[in-house]
Amino acid sequence: MDWNLFFEIVGYVAAVGTTVSFVPQAIKCIATKDTRNISLWKYILFVFGTACWAAYGFYFHKMPVIIANVITFVLASIILIMKIANLKKEKENPVK
Repeated sequence: MDWNLFFEIVGYVAAVGTTVSFVPQAIKCIATKDTRNISLWKYILFVFGTACWAAYGFYFHKMPVIIANVITFVLASIILIMKIANLKKEKENPVK
């Protein structure tokens, strides 16, 4: 058995699994524009973490790591930008 090929496949399966698991949250936030119940700091750290993982993947030429983290970085960045924009709107127009 070619273990290199086996673990390359495992890497792609893991990349698909973790990226796809994030998509429903991204779709919900983007569709509803509701970010009230998500943590700003979680998304700041998450975006930073996915950027670091993508850099790691690029440096070591690990395609599963690159693909998964670039896609997740984009989705998480959209949510983070929406969260920041919503916080700014809430600050400008506080609910009484």
